[in-house]
Amino acid sequence: MYEGRSVLVAGARVAGAACATALAGLGAKVTVVDRAASETTERLAATGIPVVIGEPDPGQLLSGVDDLVVTPGIPPHHPLAVAAAAAGIDVYSEPELAWRLRKPDGPRWLAVTGTNGKTTTVTMLAAILKAAGLRTAALGNIGVPLVDAQAGGPTGYEVLAVELSSFQLHWSSTLAPHGGAMLNLADDHLDWHGGFDHYAGAKTAVWRSAATGGTAVGNLDDPRVRALLEGLHAARATGPLVGFTLDVPPPGCVGVVEDVLVDRTGAGDAHELATLADIHPVGAHNVANALAAAALALSVGVPHESIRRGLAGYVPEPHRNAKVAEVGGVTWVDDSKATNPHAAQASLTSYERIVWVAGGQLKGVDIDELTARIAPRLAGAVLLGVDRAEIAAALARHAPHLPVVDVARTDDGAMAEVVQAAARLAEPGDTVLLAPAAASLDMFPSYARRGDAFAEAVRALAG
Repeated sequence: MYEGRSVLVAGARVAGAACATALAGLGAKVTVVDRAASETTERLAATGIPVVIGEPDPGQLLSGVDDLVVTPGIPPHHPLAVAAAAAGIDVYSEPELAWRLRKPDGPRWLAVTGTNGKTTTVTMLAAILKAAGLRTAALGNIGVPLVDAQAGGPTGYEVLAVELSSFQLHWSSTLAPHGGAMLNLADDHLDWHGGFDHYAGAKTAVWRSAATGGTAVGNLDDPRVRALLEGLHAARATGPLVGFTLDVPPPGCVGVVEDVLVDRTGAGDAHELATLADIHPVGAHNVANALAAAALALSVGVPHESIRRGLAGYVPEPHRNAKVAEVGGVTWVDDSKATNPHAAQASLTSYERIVWVAGGQLKGVDIDELTARIAPRLAGAVLLGVDRAEIAAALARHAPHLPVVDVARTDDGAMAEVVQAAARLAEPGDTVLLAPAAASLDMFPSYARRGDAFAEAVRALAG
């Protein structure tokens, strides 16, 4: 398929390096371009793969190129992508390449997308599949390249739990997972996509196989997702359309009856999948994530008992509504992964009385609706980061008497000051919740490091 083809790989991080190595092994003439030299570019060059450092003229880079494989972060308006499209060059990213490299006996893909909850759902799904005795892994947008996981047969994977971002789905054209779930849709990455409609349109690619018999799973409690799922029905998709809801599910769907997660996708009576007590981390959003994972597992024949065992034994990923400590009757929770208002709302509505730690890079997303919704739960707020003034203004509108502490410093001691301020505001029975509703890169190298800094400061406070 690729022997003799000229392929330019833009980006030499984990996925780009994996693509370059795989393509070179298939006989493609590969060149890698990256803005800066690194250990990875040196390693690729040492294997004989030409590496270009910097940002040369796109026309020169693309001369004679058949395919452009981009890191998902490259937007459609990037000069290289624009020039490739104008030249009729096929542009795609690592998951699309992995899909094209599938072997006949390769693993089935079960994919998850959405604005929030992707990693939790994918790792829940992997736990369920493992409980069913299937050889599986959680891959994709969570950091492990898919191109390295296509071997099937007795020693390879049978089913892959795949997280797909809107970026990755935008840069796909044939990728059609055997089952795809859309968790939710809220404003995010609008600058990258050029508007919400383009963002939502990219997400719907997770359902591409519905036209040929694949399973499409969608959140009936999210009006935007429900409308898109109904659109598939109107288009007469040939595969099953499975909704999930926190309410009693209609036939063909999964949902909740009292304290039980139930399956109504088959004929006859509803079947128990798990109980609410089996689901962790806590929160309605994680029950929804569990239902989505269960629906995908059902699409490949996983038994109900395996779904329950997988969910009950699931170990949550770090920085997702994770309890850090209880100090003096105050519970401290790290939800640093809440990098937008939609994600923050999920954890903020899981607790009754909160001291909210928020702030960072809002990425142009409006914070007002979230602030209005959660204001009655707030006992105080501590704000940090570059866009903290926008959150402070929203709090002034919707909770004018709320005590708010502004932490202006951005050095290594900032989070310790934040935690000390939150401790002064909190009373026994309160939850101090780091749910920033914003990205972290203004102050921290990642949301994980932000969460670690919070946890370290809390443990220092505890003595």
